[in-house]
Amino acid sequence: MKTYRVGIIGATGMVGQRFATLLENHPWFQVTALAASGRSAGKPYAEALGNRWVMKTPIPAKMADMVLLNAAEDVDQMKELVDFVFCAVNMSKPETKALEELYAKAEIPVVSNNSANRGMDDVPMVVPEINADHLSVIETQRKRLGTKRGFIAVKSNCSLQSYVPALHPLKDVYGLKSVLACTYQAISGAGKTFETFPDIVDNVIPYIGGEEEKSELEPLKLWGKVENGHIVNASSPSITTQCLRVPVSDGHTAAVFAAFEKKPDLDEIKKLWAEFKGEAQRLELPSAPKQFLHYFEENDRPQAKLDRNLENGMAVSIGRLRPDSQYDIKFVCLSHNTLRGAAGGAVLMAELLAAKGYLD
Repeated sequence: MKTYRVGIIGATGMVGQRFATLLENHPWFQVTALAASGRSAGKPYAEALGNRWVMKTPIPAKMADMVLLNAAEDVDQMKELVDFVFCAVNMSKPETKALEELYAKAEIPVVSNNSANRGMDDVPMVVPEINADHLSVIETQRKRLGTKRGFIAVKSNCSLQSYVPALHPLKDVYGLKSVLACTYQAISGAGKTFETFPDIVDNVIPYIGGEEEKSELEPLKLWGKVENGHIVNASSPSITTQCLRVPVSDGHTAAVFAAFEKKPDLDEIKKLWAEFKGEAQRLELPSAPKQFLHYFEENDRPQAKLDRNLENGMAVSIGRLRPDSQYDIKFVCLSHNTLRGAAGGAVLMAELLAAKGYLD
């Protein structure tokens, strides 16, 4: 595989920092440019961060002295330095949408962690193990944007990365009808640490703005079909969610209840999880977990502290599968929200795009 030059837009934020650590020694991608807001532009990366670096490993040495570009104003300079960019900005949806289209129209492919373009039916929102075929709509998007190379591809919301992968191998086998999911979401999903978010200590906050809408609608796009170059959302299952912020640093947990057309067999479900492989595993992408779905037989697993870093934070952990009196089954699942759910998922999607030739 060839090596690609990569930029990180929004490099000073928590997800941008995670991108920096993941890409430090990546076999395919080399970071050659960093960009942030006008407040940070013109400063070396380490200086702009100051005491805001929150990763557990040091700032990558190759990036520490890299001078930050202005994300909104230095697109032409970025074009000379990179083959594509990762985008993780903290801006309004209209501003983010405009910024990502600005880069795409400059013939710079954008792999985005942001939600602004997720609703577009010609913008692929991809979990490589679930809907790799949706990348085909990029050709339709390029026609709309008037580009030959530029496009936008997005990853889905972090909240659903735990339960949608677990339900995916069961969906067609048993005919998934309805889902109830309650998510218990880590503070890093809000870009916070315990130091910057003291209100969460000894507390649970029963509201995360916009999260339930994303959690209920985005799975239908992931499970949708490509028709005439556009993604048509699935019409089922019906999904209802509650999303809560809990005092956990990293790792989103979900309690899931599911009903099916055909009565499921618990042992068969565990076998389906154990044997499931997606396109990321078949292609042996560098960031892909070898075992995507891990089932724990212990009654007290998965736990965020113990299991969030499974397979470098790219696996989904599942446990407590049982029959349910209202639905057919219930279980608990966990994923690392800034790895599988954010930067890691975006890097994996970029690897898929590279393997399929979309970044050439």
